[in-house]
Amino acid sequence: MCGIIGMVAHGPVNQAIYDGLTVLQHRGQDAAGIMTWADGRLYLRKRNGLVRDVFRTEHMLQLRGHIGIGHVRYPTAGCSSSAEAQPFYVNSPYGVSLAHNGNLTNAEELKGELFREDLRHINTDSDSEILLNVFAHELARPGKLKVGVDDIFDAVAGVHRRCRGGYAAVAMINDYGMLAFRDPHGIRPVCFGERETAHGTEYLVASESVAMDTLGFRLIRELDPGEAVFVTLDGELHTRQCANDPTNAPCLFEYVYLARPDSIIDDVAVYKARLRMGQTLAAKIQRDWPDHDIDVVIPVPDTSRTSALEMAQHLGVKYREGFIKNRYIGRTFIMPGQQQRQKSVRQKLNPIGLEFKGKNVLLVDDSIVRGTTCGQIIEMARDEGARKVYFASAAPPVRYPNVYGIDMPSAQELIAHGRSEDEVARLIGADRLVYQDLDDLVTAVQQGNPRLSRFDASCFNGEYVTGDVTDAYLEELEEQRNDQAKSTRETDHALIDLHSAPD
Repeated sequence: MCGIIGMVAHGPVNQAIYDGLTVLQHRGQDAAGIMTWADGRLYLRKRNGLVRDVFRTEHMLQLRGHIGIGHVRYPTAGCSSSAEAQPFYVNSPYGVSLAHNGNLTNAEELKGELFREDLRHINTDSDSEILLNVFAHELARPGKLKVGVDDIFDAVAGVHRRCRGGYAAVAMINDYGMLAFRDPHGIRPVCFGERETAHGTEYLVASESVAMDTLGFRLIRELDPGEAVFVTLDGELHTRQCANDPTNAPCLFEYVYLARPDSIIDDVAVYKARLRMGQTLAAKIQRDWPDHDIDVVIPVPDTSRTSALEMAQHLGVKYREGFIKNRYIGRTFIMPGQQQRQKSVRQKLNPIGLEFKGKNVLLVDDSIVRGTTCGQIIEMARDEGARKVYFASAAPPVRYPNVYGIDMPSAQELIAHGRSEDEVARLIGADRLVYQDLDDLVTAVQQGNPRLSRFDASCFNGEYVTGDVTDAYLEELEEQRNDQAKSTRETDHALIDLHSAPD
């Protein structure tokens, strides 16, 4: 899960891209980067850290140009080394830079092909660099001194033929313009919009529509699966379907947790979808537990608030804010490393004791992944005097790894993997656990756009929409991405980062 943004304007884009990245900061807090182009030269600033910390005044002044792309990152396959911050760049052909959200399931195979057949060297562990080099090689195939729009779209078609997995990318081609494209299954989101100025139309692409709202752009639509959009330096917009057999299967977890509630993804308002998740979860409690003794519904801030409020209303019980969140602690789920996640929970949340003492409390969270956070939160509620602590998840049990760009890599680190709901309840210390049913979750999202007939729900049901995920691949991925492996990589890269260029 990362955030991407790109802009073609009639004036400097540095501030707008910066502002857009701050709005997309929830999609990645490990690193940030902006690259712009002006008068035949590229200008780049990228570094580990939050957007506000990576870019200072002197960096912003150096990011010249009316076209640029940006990225916020959180690590999945790689590590949090600044060497893997994006955008990435290759000078051949023409000079191409790229930022990417997602994960390629055939990255190792492509890396070998790039070296043996395309004569290209990959310098990091990031599959984004692989995606960039595949696109660059496809763009070079015509062997022209200058390429046209059709050549660019043909290169994207070549990417779709070679690359598998979930990906949304934004790229710049020096002296040509800005390109964005989406994988043929539409797993990862990307949209585009426009705004009118005195000098003409300006265009923006971003992971989520909330960036359009913030920057004053009108959302045109989400890119279709397999589609590409190209904007020339003069502001001409071109679109083309570049995949042979696209199918729309957006990621369900975007609606549960990843996206901001004020975003619209594939014509579904995320906020409305989360309201419906609360309704269906309340209906399940009324159906399966009609004599419940819940006194109060309390959300685990912030993502679950919308669902929890709707649950309380439909159950006819009080809704209360029982935890106050420290806004300066990052999102726990996307923090690398179990130890860091455990340490951050009590720093991030402080309970209001009066809302717990002597009550039967239903805590509501968006999902349960590793179980670390909810276990500590339940313990906090008991410490504040709660008589009973029940727990509800707006998502079904997360039992399988996600391979399309979300950090759910190791099945053994997922608390629901191979366990019943009662076993999970005992492990996290809840008196009762209520999970959303997968069919109800699909319905909650689908009501916003009935044309969505299929979703990537692989982390819930183990069915991978790309059809190429084998047991051997999952075993290899687990070796690469479990917390112990990440910890080893972090140690290895720490010394390298010590010798990186100073600010």
